[in-house]
Amino acid sequence: MPDLHCCGCGQTVAARLTNGAEIYPHRTDLRELPFWKCDACGNFVGCHHKTDNPTKPLGCIPTPEIKRARQHIHRILDPLWKSGRMSRRAVYGKLSAVLGKDYHTAEVATIDEARAVYRAVTAIAKDA
Repeated sequence: MPDLHCCGCGQTVAARLTNGAEIYPHRTDLRELPFWKCDACGNFVGCHHKTDNPTKPLGCIPTPEIKRARQHIHRILDPLWKSGRMSRRAVYGKLSAVLGKDYHTAEVATIDEARAVYRAVTAIAKDA
């Protein structure tokens, strides 16, 4: 079991590997996919299941609120590179430069952090 930061518990936890049948019992399409779950609060995170390390966590374990904030960020961020206005590498590079650290949405661990990313990506979108 990897030790992962759980945003709900506010600490590093010993997450448990499970599957989509437990996390999303109503989604048969996700039944076999791996997830890491914090049994203390019930929050979970998906895995890089299409890679050579299919049980590698996508990032820290978010709360539902942080998960929604991450999705909101991607609704602004993804069209920048999917439209071809900027390369994906350029978008993430600019965002990392503005934030002063390597950026990955799966590492957003607080609402305050999500707000800072939102402000940065919105400014990048205006300039693109």
